[in-house]
Amino acid sequence: MAVELVSVVNHLVRYPSGIGHRWALPPQARRPLVVLPGLADNTSIFTGLKAALDACGAGPVVSFAYSPLVGNVRTAADRLAGQIEQLCEISGEDQVDLVGHSLGGLIARYYVQRLGGHKRTGTVVTIGTPHGGTKAARLPSPLPLVRQLRPGSDLIRELAEPAPGCTTRFLAFAGDSDQVVLPTRNGLIEHPDLPARNVLVPGAGHLALAVHRQVITEICSLFGPANTVEAVPEQRSAC
Repeated sequence: MAVELVSVVNHLVRYPSGIGHRWALPPQARRPLVVLPGLADNTSIFTGLKAALDACGAGPVVSFAYSPLVGNVRTAADRLAGQIEQLCEISGEDQVDLVGHSLGGLIARYYVQRLGGHKRTGTVVTIGTPHGGTKAARLPSPLPLVRQLRPGSDLIRELAEPAPGCTTRFLAFAGDSDQVVLPTRNGLIEHPDLPARNVLVPGAGHLALAVHRQVITEICSLFGPANTVEAVPEQRSAC
């Protein structure tokens, strides 16, 4: 609880710096790494991760922004698809990698699993993403995006459908002290067709997970220049 409280305070301090700020693709870029923040969040959630990725020579890191009023996950994923096509054209790369926190991870997964994005995506990393929905979303909300996060929603049922031929690898981080993704197991990917590795981080809350040393270290190890997407073990959804 104390660690998550500190993370919340630190994030509130950083949050204004991310308002209206996007990380764009620099000239002569290598394979882009696209980060997707959660609902009503911005690039500030990835400040520590980006600094670490820059230091280890990964990226370039590019941000994807969407409004809570976008409507639904499919619409946001459609827009992500358009941005990725532009990134591939500009960079000359055939694929990108994706890192999403919370709802951002679900948008990335929907793009890959349901919109054919596996052809453009090597690896998806999700951090505190409610893959199985979350009981917290059962609270009344006027936002369709929030209602889609309820366990058993149309979106969650659609993501449970078969996904034959999906070649993208997934790495899902969940915190056992996450009070946003409830229950904890819903932060893990459980799908027979998705090559996925699940990592349960002890003592990590929803925001603390995004800045947790273990999470950042594993992501840097995965995307550093000396590594390839094969760094994620080929195994089906398992903890």
